[in-house]
Amino acid sequence: MQLIPAIDLKDGKCVRLRQGRMDDDTVFSDDPLATARRWVDAGTERLHLVDLDGAVAGEPRNRAAIDLIAREFPDVKVQVGGGIRSEQTIESYLDIGVQYLIIGTQAVRDPHFIEEMAPAYPGHLIVGLDAKDGKVATDGWSKLSRHDVIDMAQRFESFGIESIIFTDISRDGMMQGVNVESTATLANAVSTEVIASGGVTSIDDIHQLLAADADIAGCILGRALYEGTLDLAEAIALCKA
Repeated sequence: MQLIPAIDLKDGKCVRLRQGRMDDDTVFSDDPLATARRWVDAGTERLHLVDLDGAVAGEPRNRAAIDLIAREFPDVKVQVGGGIRSEQTIESYLDIGVQYLIIGTQAVRDPHFIEEMAPAYPGHLIVGLDAKDGKVATDGWSKLSRHDVIDMAQRFESFGIESIIFTDISRDGMMQGVNVESTATLANAVSTEVIASGGVTSIDDIHQLLAADADIAGCILGRALYEGTLDLAEAIALCKA
């Protein structure tokens, strides 16, 4: 299982939100590049960058910071989400060395967009399914749809996407533990790789994900890293062992 530190960008700064609320943020650093270097030095091979302003605006808003990180660490796989709703945006990120594009709101609103883009950019598209009580949320988590998570995941899988990031909004940023059961259920319902997100608090959560009765490909780490309740190097060593 691959561990992927998250760098959430708002107004050019590295922040963390609680349950996706833009008005409930904590600024952890004014220097996203230094934050990325911290996680790379700890041994990560992949970074998760989220343009929070872009998720709300529907187009990139923190491109400068993302560009800087992607170019500074060419050997680290970078995945970007937030405001990716056009082929032009996909191409512009790939051009600067971003490996994976995470599409959430656009995927739910217009599944045909994924159906067209997945074969055009094989191995690069990830669908982000952010859910609460089994239903998918959109627009930076501000709106809850009627779509069932598993139904949507199976549909996107048929389009040939690279993987699925599953986030339990109710757990995200709350330091209450990852929703292992829901993540495992989704992972067992599809053959596409599933990456867990939301709620990781300590090394115990990593143990639980590794012990789950499902093949969970990765886990995104956020507030636990920034508040020091989880040591990244230790967690990576556990996964490799």
